[in-house]
Amino acid sequence: MKTIFTKRILLFFLSIATFFSCKTAEKTPEKQPNIVWIVSEDNSKHYLKLFDDNGIETPNIAFLTDQGVMFTRAFSNAPVCSVARSTIISGTYAPRTGVQFHRKSELAPLPDGLHMFPAYLKQAGYYTTNNSKEDYNFVKSDTVWDDSSKKASYRNRNENQPFFHVFNIGTSHESRIHFTKEEMDAALAKEKKESFIQPNHPQTELFQYTNVHYRNKIQEMDKEVGAVIKELEEDGLLEDTFIFYYGDHGGVLPGSKGYLYETGLHVPMVVRIPENFKHLTHLKAGTSTEQFVSFIDLAPTVLKLANVTIPKQIDGKPFLTKEETNNNVTYGYADRFDEKYDLVRSVRKGKYKYIRNFQPFNFDGLMNNYRYKQLAYQEWQDLYKEGKLNDIQSTFFKTKAPEMLFDVENDPYETNNLANNPEYKETLNDVRSLLNNWITGMPDLSFYPEHYYLENGLNNPVKWGLEHKEDIRKYITTANLMLQDFKSSEEQLKAKLRSNDPWERYWALIVCSTYGTKANSLKTIIKTIAKEDSEGLNKVRAAEFLAFTKAENPEQVCLEALYTTTDPVEALLILNSITLLSSLDIGYPIHIDNTKLDENVLNDSQVSRRIEYLVP
Repeated sequence: MKTIFTKRILLFFLSIATFFSCKTAEKTPEKQPNIVWIVSEDNSKHYLKLFDDNGIETPNIAFLTDQGVMFTRAFSNAPVCSVARSTIISGTYAPRTGVQFHRKSELAPLPDGLHMFPAYLKQAGYYTTNNSKEDYNFVKSDTVWDDSSKKASYRNRNENQPFFHVFNIGTSHESRIHFTKEEMDAALAKEKKESFIQPNHPQTELFQYTNVHYRNKIQEMDKEVGAVIKELEEDGLLEDTFIFYYGDHGGVLPGSKGYLYETGLHVPMVVRIPENFKHLTHLKAGTSTEQFVSFIDLAPTVLKLANVTIPKQIDGKPFLTKEETNNNVTYGYADRFDEKYDLVRSVRKGKYKYIRNFQPFNFDGLMNNYRYKQLAYQEWQDLYKEGKLNDIQSTFFKTKAPEMLFDVENDPYETNNLANNPEYKETLNDVRSLLNNWITGMPDLSFYPEHYYLENGLNNPVKWGLEHKEDIRKYITTANLMLQDFKSSEEQLKAKLRSNDPWERYWALIVCSTYGTKANSLKTIIKTIAKEDSEGLNKVRAAEFLAFTKAENPEQVCLEALYTTTDPVEALLILNSITLLSSLDIGYPIHIDNTKLDENVLNDSQVSRRIEYLVP
């Protein structure tokens, strides 16, 4: 009996010990890594020697590669701050969620059930900080950051609390290239340096200086990267912290920021892998990878590292995982940049880059006030007007091809369009199909004019887009008629110009303008639209065609539409057409009377920028 009693006592205490040990295990979860992002503004990979022979040395970023992975195929999905950052913070494609316009006219809500991803980290116990740029096109809740300010620091967390910290560096931002001629002359009087000038740029002293000046700013930025690394090292955190360095989109030399070329999208990225958490990824420190990484992938990657469930609404996939991934595709989008409109989509698959210009008459060099604050932009335009550029350099100011295909490994500055080369027909069909499936699958909200989307879809962009998915597919199909021979499209266009759907008429007019004089057989219908359409914007699109084909002066139609609208966003679209029609190669100056503009329109900052340019 005594032996049995003793055994029972031992079993009782053993069970108690087991219970408390299990409780302790439940209260002490597996240690989570810290995650730091060091983000430099306005840098494509082309200007860092670590990634490109024509770049400048960046020793502190290079230091990260010693214990990290260099991503040689990392891409922003948009070539401008707010759209790129909205993609990052949500992990979603901007044209699907309605945040694709820079600068935003209004903030959009996040998709139902989705939060900005740091909110999930915060909920999981992370201390979340951002120092300090946000620039989101979404409505932001107060659940995202513990601190988002110029004073935000991971050092303010609780003891042993894991953290997610973002440190933004503005030293290489576009505004730092807004020097004056006097400043340049003074600098050149002291010292002249030489730098590579890409082949689509004028080979001038000003472009030479701009290249050197920009690379100098990148080296200054690199020192700030080093300061953040040193701080983490001093705090003894290096081997518990994933450090990401990347550029927030492409560079600022002319034709980069704001454009879907590689210099606008292909960014430098390095991730330092801490010794204590190297088991979380199959990628090995001290290596490089050609695995494609896009900004939509950053949010799910961080959530995966933190062992936080990735929401289904997120479009991206984690790239720092235990399993190998083989992605070789990335997508890009460009819409409105301040007051300048365009609609361009891109896909890169392996070494081939496909760019689809849905409004190809909106040439790249169309006036954009902030871009043209840079002296290099001004000189480029002046040299074009003076006829002093070669064919490649002049392309920036010419009507674009609807489709462009580039072998970016052999043609990194995208100067040789292979779209019409029969040898690349199979490749062209492949990437064209990829892009069409992507934009129809989202669906892409930009196939509605911005003002119509804002009025009708802003309350819930994703839901609205899904409800109108078949209409958007119809508009994309209409837009793609421009890829066919006109004779093959003529009867379809005739029917679409007479459609009861105003936006089907809208896209049919854009296709006709792309064909130009080839579509003269439809001129009578288009003249009727210019006079009688229920949508002022369609009247303007019709007037564009009549101007491109030298059939009629567009001034009266454009001014009537401009003076009639009370919507500043619709006015901005009309003003974009007026700017285009007034340009050198089209040559229809349109004289605007400010006193006839609606007060609400005139007070809009973007409209004011256009008026400032158009009305001397």
